[in-house]
Amino acid sequence: MAAGTWKVKQDRPPLGGYGPIDYKRRLPYRGLLDYGLLAIGLEAFVFGTYVIFRWNWERGHLAFEDAEARVMPLLMAEGDRRTLRLMCHNLDEEAKIMKDVPAWQVGESVYHTTRWVAPRADELYFFQPSKVQEDIFSVTPGARKQT
Repeated sequence: MAAGTWKVKQDRPPLGGYGPIDYKRRLPYRGLLDYGLLAIGLEAFVFGTYVIFRWNWERGHLAFEDAEARVMPLLMAEGDRRTLRLMCHNLDEEAKIMKDVPAWQVGESVYHTTRWVAPRADELYFFQPSKVQEDIFSVTPGARKQT
């Protein structure tokens, strides 16, 4: 076969041309509107902020409790030392005052028990000067009664 004998059929447009091409994107809308997405974003932001603030608040309280737990034994020991010092002072004063009473036992408990009973405030400060008693037992701290 000779080169000129082949019939080649070319692709050509149909008569009258092709129809118009729809190039606009017209997909069905799926999902939320813009306001819905904005609302979800704001809710997530507010919730996240709440969680962060709550976490920081709890961390602060845990840090305070931790510091308090470290200091509390020291403060309790100081209070116990002060109580013992006042009790020793009271026993010395009681011994001086009651030295002429023959059957008096200094430091005898008024409670009929062998357990430790914490002394009341009036027992601790009974032998203290009146200014100290007024400062401790007055309704407003530092207020003194006028006589």
